[in-house]
Amino acid sequence: MAAFNEPDLLEEDFPVSNEQTALLSDDQEELDNQATSLQAKLAELNRAREKLEKEKATVEESRRRFSEFETGREEMLHEITRSVGLLEEAHMDSQREAEQMARTLNDLRDALLKVEALEDVDTQNNQWKVLLTRNLTTIENARMELNSARLKWVILNGEQDSSLSSSMDTEHSSPSGLPIPASFGQLCLWGLALTWPILLVGVTLAIALLLKG
Repeated sequence: MAAFNEPDLLEEDFPVSNEQTALLSDDQEELDNQATSLQAKLAELNRAREKLEKEKATVEESRRRFSEFETGREEMLHEITRSVGLLEEAHMDSQREAEQMARTLNDLRDALLKVEALEDVDTQNNQWKVLLTRNLTTIENARMELNSARLKWVILNGEQDSSLSSSMDTEHSSPSGLPIPASFGQLCLWGLALTWPILLVGVTLAIALLLKG
């Protein structure tokens, strides 16, 4: 029986086994490298995607804030302009009302000074009838000023709420737009304010007749 050389036998029986092993090893290494490269590219893509998502969120937030700015500006321009107009109108009304009240106050102060300056009538004085006539005229003029002030300013009639007074004036108005007295007392004041000149003339005539008599 022939003797076998073990190394020769292995080389002859499996002539390409080492080459195949080397090729397989190279292929495995190449696949590993490709997998690593793909994994790195995938990670890079994920980072890029996250960056884009952050940029998108930033852009969306900027758009939202810009829209909020535009809407808020338009809203504030409209509301503040309206409020300024209303306050300016109310301020002008208040100024006019304050001026009217100041004039009424001055008239009442003058009337008060005149009434306080009245002296008692001494019937022993030859001119007592003339003095009495003057005093009555002064009192009547003061009453006229007071009634006129009461018609203008409801606070003099005990009403403190101006808004309530305005609503009452609106409710008690005639179809022609003229106000209607809200009470019998106010009606009397109106009648007195309208007829005081006639009353004053009548009183003057009566006193003149007494003087002649």
